[in-house]
Amino acid sequence: MNAPTLKGKEKSSYETRFGSLENYEKGRVEIINDDPRHYAFSNVFEVASLAKPYEKIAVGKNLEYVLEAIRAEGTSEWRTAAHDEFALVMDGEVEITLVKLDESPLAADAEGSVALEGEPAGRRMGRVIARRGHMTLLPAGAAYRFSAERPGVLLQQTVAGPDTQFRWSEIAQSL
Repeated sequence: MNAPTLKGKEKSSYETRFGSLENYEKGRVEIINDDPRHYAFSNVFEVASLAKPYEKIAVGKNLEYVLEAIRAEGTSEWRTAAHDEFALVMDGEVEITLVKLDESPLAADAEGSVALEGEPAGRRMGRVIARRGHMTLLPAGAAYRFSAERPGVLLQQTVAGPDTQFRWSEIAQSL
């Protein structure tokens, strides 16, 4: 019997399955002709499932840039960065509140985001309700706070900073 067709083309046998915090399959890297110790592989859902709310755990790195897996649950502290950051909702729904700071507490070349104490002084920029697949810009010089009624997962692109946790030995594929 022939494979099903879609507008005259043969349908692929591959199925894309997108995970969630409650339902993910741990993947793996299949090494053909190399040493597995040369590779790191983790699953953002698994990392977030084991994390405390709003811990920033690096799951990818390229020069000074990192991708951080973040478990969104409850309300985070206010944070700011001297550079743009991006937050991609991988699972759930996250409200992001933004404030344009009157004065940044950071040097222009500061790396990573830092926590702010108390309520930020500045003009309210608004809020974003982001769901799976939505990406939000966290602009330089602004304060932001995440809020999620139910646990979810964020993947944040930023520069490694003082709160970035590198747990490669805990999250990397084992031999």
